[in-house]
Amino acid sequence: VQLQASGGGLVQAGGSLKLSCAASGDTFSINIMGWYRQTPGKQRELVATITSGGITNYADSVKGRFTISRDNYKTPVYLQMNSLKPDDTAVYFCNYRSGYLDYWGQGTQVTVSS
Repeated sequence: VQLQASGGGLVQAGGSLKLSCAASGDTFSINIMGWYRQTPGKQRELVATITSGGITNYADSVKGRFTISRDNYKTPVYLQMNSLKPDDTAVYFCNYRSGYLDYWGQGTQVTVSS
């Protein structure tokens, strides 16, 4: 499975960005895709995940501001990020999991200026 992420960038506080992640290769109908983020010196942390059935999970810090979505298990996963804060600045990584399989995409930088 290959993951292609895009959509990062620089935005002012209060602004919005939308990340996308497309999975290609031998994907499976039952999977969980999501976004994690990491800042220097800190562990990678969960942002949001969505199952192939549409069940979502969010970190408390982004609830009400971020929305993860997908149409089905084959289509890209999107992360709509609204009301961005400087604390959201990080490298965001796309993740794909199915059974014991666990893949990561390349990171995309999100920078929120105050």
